[in-house]
Amino acid sequence: MTAVETSTAVNGADALPIPPDGPVVRMRGAAAVVGGRQIWSEVSLEVHPGQFVAVLGPNGAGKSTLLRAVLGTTPTSEGTVEVLGSPPGRRNAGIGYLPQRRAFDAGVRIRGVDIVRLGLDGARWGTPMPWLSKVVSPERFRARQRRLQEVIELVGATAYAHRPIGQCSGGEQQRLLIAQALIRRPRLLLLDEPLDSLDVPSQAGISALVRDICHHERVAVMLVAHDVNPILPYLDKLIYVARGAAVSGNPEDVITGEKLTALYGIPIEVLRDSTGRLVVVGQPDVPAEHGIADSAAGLRIRGPKP
Repeated sequence: MTAVETSTAVNGADALPIPPDGPVVRMRGAAAVVGGRQIWSEVSLEVHPGQFVAVLGPNGAGKSTLLRAVLGTTPTSEGTVEVLGSPPGRRNAGIGYLPQRRAFDAGVRIRGVDIVRLGLDGARWGTPMPWLSKVVSPERFRARQRRLQEVIELVGATAYAHRPIGQCSGGEQQRLLIAQALIRRPRLLLLDEPLDSLDVPSQAGISALVRDICHHERVAVMLVAHDVNPILPYLDKLIYVARGAAVSGNPEDVITGEKLTALYGIPIEVLRDSTGRLVVVGQPDVPAEHGIADSAAGLRIRGPKP
């Protein structure tokens, strides 16, 4: 992956005003088929402004497919999908998207601030082109600079934004990439496994940051993850995708042993720790032919290994 193949505010052709009220995402009986195989079906859910929503499930269950259905790059085969009040793909200018990625190589010298700036001009041009500022009015140029500084401060990256991105830690890189996806003030932010390869403290830090962004910017966030436990205290809603089905709702309603056991088809327990927080645990006894390792169907359930 090159330095410019990072997050972006997805450009759309439709410049109509985005409705301020109602769900940001609405699915009713939606189904997706990829390569002739049905990934999931009968998916119904809503995501509202300012909500932090996690999309969880095992590898291959269709979590990323769900995000691509929202973007309109993977058409649904059944049901209806509305995104920002229109069919998918019509209002992508109002969506910030951070795809799956690997860490930047330590030798990458482009500064973090330039990575963030790509969210303004890189989505069109691929690399920053400072000389284009000559055709931008002074007022617009100053507004862009203010927004650049504002979004860097919002994600807490001021101290290292001018450092080469390759010299930033994994958590610092993710904060800068989230800033890049936020810079155009999207109504919806799609984050595909931003916590992957981060240690637990960094996962919690990014999760807390996303929650604060939801509240501060009133942006809805759909975040794909494997491990529910580090992000659970920060969530407003969950969407579990497994075995061709999905269930969504607030954590208290969805995180129950009965519902998760029925969804995943393996024994799953939900306990409370000493502070009263929910913790998903269980015995990962999964037949090998399921193709699910001892992560217990993508939940990374904590329990003794067989």
